[in-house]
Amino acid sequence: MSLLNETFTLKNQIKIPKIGLGTWQSSPEDAYHATKFALENGYRHVDTAAAYKNEAAVGKALRDSGVPREEIFVTTKIPAELKSFQEAVDSIKRSMAELDTEYIDLVLIHAPRPWKIMRDNPKQKKYFEENIDVWKALEEAYQSGLIKSIGVSNFDQDDLQNIFDHCDVKPMVNQIIYHIGKTNEELLQFCKDNDLLVEGYSPIATGRLLDNADIKKIAENYQRSIPQLSIRYLLQKDILPLPKSVHEEYILDNAKVDFTISDEDMAFLDQL
Repeated sequence: MSLLNETFTLKNQIKIPKIGLGTWQSSPEDAYHATKFALENGYRHVDTAAAYKNEAAVGKALRDSGVPREEIFVTTKIPAELKSFQEAVDSIKRSMAELDTEYIDLVLIHAPRPWKIMRDNPKQKKYFEENIDVWKALEEAYQSGLIKSIGVSNFDQDDLQNIFDHCDVKPMVNQIIYHIGKTNEELLQFCKDNDLLVEGYSPIATGRLLDNADIKKIAENYQRSIPQLSIRYLLQKDILPLPKSVHEEYILDNAKVDFTISDEDMAFLDQL
């Protein structure tokens, strides 16, 4: 599981482990056990969020794992519904209290717009000014040392450009949904051009890829599972995958991705 020891380097020279454990849709109990098990078995990167309501469980797992805090990279997120400077400041404080940690490695704005608007009508309102206010709170926490890196999630090019045009510290990460069958090459290239690391959540499409015969055939050629192929696909695009699992076997398997997908197979997967 050597890939668990490999890192990407963010633009501020902070190193971030190449594979993270996702905890979305994990109950506090499941998040605790999954995080503790993952850390005990070589993972050093855990992704949570205030909206997941499992930060305290993740924090307890960090402490109970026996792994030194400085060896673990922890990400959390400011809820999409909080769009003022003070709300963001308070959210960061709450997350630090829930995680019970002296610093957080990465904090993201969870989405550029509240989730209801993101789902129903994302063009209804851009929330440009509000996102700048939230970003200022992140910059302040970053400059004070409470947060080691700052970024965004689910931001498109317009949302990112708005931050670029008004920030003192540029985002270091954009965490987006990215998996075989749902790629966004334009946004990926825009992020790379601006030195943002892209993280991909739901790399297995919350299980929907498991029934795809084309993907299964390619995975079998490498003697790997569909999740392993899907995770490797992201890594070969220099995207940091965040596979979520609460099952010990799958947590281990998701890290066994030290193989190479051929250019031909990558091209085929790109067009699915």
